Order: sequence, then C-alpha cells, then structure tokens
Amino acid sequence: MKQIGIFFGTETGTTRLVAKKLQKKLGDEIAAKPVNVNRIAPDEMLQYDAFILGTPSYGEGEIPGRNVGCLEANWAEFLAGMPAADFSGKRIAFFGLGAQERYSERFASSLFALYRVFKDLGAEIVGDWSTDGYTFQHSAAVVDGRFVGLVIDQRTQGMHTDERLDAWLAQVKPLLLEKLA
Repeated sequence: MKQIGIFFGTETGTTRLVAKKLQKKLGDEIAAKPVNVNRIAPDEMLQYDAFILGTPSYGEGEIPGRNVGCLEANWAEFLAGMPAADFSGKRIAFFGLGAQERYSERFASSLFALYRVFKDLGAEIVGDWSTDGYTFQHSAAVVDGRFVGLVIDQRTQGMHTDERLDAWLAQVKPLLLEKLA
C-alpha cells in the first residue's frame, strides 16, 4: 500500500488516542486510518511497507494480551495468529505507552517485547527516542541508552505528548515515506 499503516493494541484506549493523533498529524494522504490489531488478520498488515506500531505496557514487560490480564484481545492474540511472516524490506517505527511513576521499575517495557518480535521477523526498525525528560528506574525498552521507539507517559507527562509526537514524526516521517516511493 502507498500509505503508512498505523496499528495498535490497547487496553484502556490511550494507545488508540495516540495512534489517532499520529494519523491526524501525518494526514490522510500519507497515513491510513489507525487499526486496532484485535480487529484485523495479520495478512491485512502485510499489505503495507511502512508502519507505525503502538503498544500499551502491560504486566512485567510482556506483550500485552489476555495471558497477562488484558480484558480484550491485544498484540499477543494478533501475533499468535500470524504465520512466520517475513518483514524483510518493511520499515517500522514503534511507540509505546507507560507510567514512569507508577511502574518505574519496568517503564514501557512491553515496547521492547513488540520491537523484538518484528526485528526477529526481519523488519528494519527506525525511530529510537531519547530517554531525556523521563524519570524511571528501569525499562527493557532502552537499548544503547535510547528507547527503541517513542515513549509516551500520558498519565504524568501528558503535557509533553504533542511536542514529543511532533519531534518524533519529524525524525521518522521521511524514513517511512522512503518506503512509499
């Protein structure tokens, strides 16, 4: 497809809200309407060459799903239905949500679990993000001193969400658009 696909899992609706903000900032010409992964089959995702994938953090940093207490199907159920897909040639930027004060010892760690799955499937990952401005003890999503994707703490730093989305999109938009050419 000649648009950026935006897919997300959500438990409380906040990841959906951020996905919708990203799509609105990118515009209808560039980005497809965000889709909850509990509403699609994996082959629908594979139609895209450039993606933004979003996840809430849940459990101890596992991939969110019913097995870790989510009430609705989420990434775990979606991935269970996905065959050993080849994401070689596909480019993905990730965003994840977390609560740095409430879950300081595992802040946004589910983001790393999702990142690892798609990296292992051959995807090219773009859009790492600085840890500056966040206060937490540990996050599995930090690799080489940076988050593997944009991290949003809507609960305690919601006032920074729009500026972080804008700065991150300035970084990843040209990289994702290269895949649409």
